[in-house]
Amino acid sequence: MTQPRSLAWLFVLLCWVCAFVGAAQAADSGLQAIPALSARITDTTGTLSPEQKAALDSRLAELERTKGSQIAVLIVPTTQPEAIEQYSIRVAEAWKIGRKDIGDGVIVLVAKDDRKLRIEVGRGLEGAVPDVYAKRIVTETIAPHFRQGDFSGGLSAGVEAIIQLINGETLPPPQQQHRNTNQGTNASDWWAPLLIGTFVLGSFLTAAIGKMMGASVTGGVAGVVTWLITSSLLVGGISAFVAFVLVLLVSSSLGNGSFGGTPGGWGGGWAGGS
Repeated sequence: MTQPRSLAWLFVLLCWVCAFVGAAQAADSGLQAIPALSARITDTTGTLSPEQKAALDSRLAELERTKGSQIAVLIVPTTQPEAIEQYSIRVAEAWKIGRKDIGDGVIVLVAKDDRKLRIEVGRGLEGAVPDVYAKRIVTETIAPHFRQGDFSGGLSAGVEAIIQLINGETLPPPQQQHRNTNQGTNASDWWAPLLIGTFVLGSFLTAAIGKMMGASVTGGVAGVVTWLITSSLLVGGISAFVAFVLVLLVSSSLGNGSFGGTPGGWGGGWAGGS
């Protein structure tokens, strides 16, 4: 892990705030709002089933893991009063799909009620997916499925065609590869600093606000940090309880003594860019 996961979480919160502000501005101007980017597939129409979304997401995640490029799919009812070209540009500016300074992102936009479809390609992939190829994928690969009402099949076939073109392009290797090779040692990277940090924080808080309150706050902080690292509420809850008990026991037995040490850092995250 190379980046604090807390920063990634803060980034997600900021994205939601920006999306909310953008939605309010769009509503005031009469334009369609841009949905918040919270997944690789955003379907505001309920067209895809959970199983279809999961299968498509798995393919997109594999591309991101092996190649580094990112593809996002957005299905909306309509882009009116804007043309799909203008709306897709606003989506690209808001979502910033692809790695920063590489621009290897692609957005597949479907306006279902308008019967419109567009593939928006980042600067870094304009050579791999030129306009003529993108139009051919739309007309020859995706559209025939859509005419039959097979939206999942059309998107899967179109995404696969885009992936094949991206795989033929020479791009910088994905940063995730280094982190993935160290997954087996991630726990040892964070549990010791977390334990030290728990004792340091617990010692300070119990001396400042009392044993019970200090242990409670320390447990809450330890639980949140663990949750951000592991993405598991269960593990976070267990960590919070263990930290609460440890701080309470240690402060009771040692009379609120202090413990030395410095908290370490935890990392992870997902990089983005335009």
